[in-house]
Amino acid sequence: MHMSTADLYDEHGEALQSCSLQFRQYGSRRAFHGLVTTVRCHEDNVLLKSVLAEPGHGRVLVVDGGGSLEAALMGDVIAGTAVANGWEGVVINGAVRDVAALSALDLGIKALGSNPRKSHKHGLGTRDVALIIGGALFHPGATMYSDDDGILVTTRGG
Repeated sequence: MHMSTADLYDEHGEALQSCSLQFRQYGSRRAFHGLVTTVRCHEDNVLLKSVLAEPGHGRVLVVDGGGSLEAALMGDVIAGTAVANGWEGVVINGAVRDVAALSALDLGIKALGSNPRKSHKHGLGTRDVALIIGGALFHPGATMYSDDDGILVTTRGG
């Protein structure tokens, strides 16, 4: 990404929404952007894992885990799959684990926190749905930009 999120906002203003939720950086790729794909799941990462097993084509997966820090939705194995399949980044409104290993991966990873506990494997959740996180609407096909300052998302597709 050539421009910082602050510069992008200065240039485009209200054409971009700012996510106010304060995520932590976990991946080695601190600035990333791409088209949004979404998953909503609660303490269950089966759907997240299956989406990241698909070709990423430089997309960003935005996961609404309801803000739960009770169980990690992604660890180093699933994140490694995302890297191998060409995903640009993953933003999780929830927890991750294997933090030391995540920091070495060439992937943008933002989450609220970490927890060594594994998530459930019931396969519950939905994909390609509109998510509202931190006051911003993340819809499939929107473009998301992320860096150390925060996250911006386009108000319309593209």
